[in-house]
Amino acid sequence: MASYNRVILMGNMTRDVELKYTPGGTAVTDIGLAVNDRRKNAQGEWVDETTFVDVTLWGRTAELASEYLSKGSPLFVEGRLKLDTWETDGQKRSKLRVVCDRMQFVGGREGGGSGGGSRSSNHGGSHSGGHDAGSRNDEYGAPPAARREAQPTGGGPGYDEEDIPF
Repeated sequence: MASYNRVILMGNMTRDVELKYTPGGTAVTDIGLAVNDRRKNAQGEWVDETTFVDVTLWGRTAELASEYLSKGSPLFVEGRLKLDTWETDGQKRSKLRVVCDRMQFVGGREGGGSGGGSRSSNHGGSHSGGHDAGSRNDEYGAPPAARREAQPTGGGPGYDEEDIPF
């Protein structure tokens, strides 16, 4: 039977980051994310509903979160669901959490200054600049991230291999 486990969330952090390290030296942190949803109830009134989600960040992703994020920061995360189970005082307990594979900072940098402050990170520890929703578009309406140079199309080594999965 096939299965698929992906979660994509965007919300605000509920607390400051507390960075910890495993005995092996790997950075880890658990953050809380508040995800808001707005819908109409049976009476036609708008109702706000907030879902609180625990998210675990590992490695360089955890270090970047510790360096740049704090309570209230908007954040986009992508990852997988994981069920934690434990026993307390003879009672079995469980909780779903998201293990983050990728995060994207949302919004600009705090404290003024110019330019966008959007960064992304994945488990491998790389990070790159991204488009900040508040930054200027160029004269053609394209965001700065869209003005990249054209990528080569074919002709390189391995281009004609049949094993390419796309």
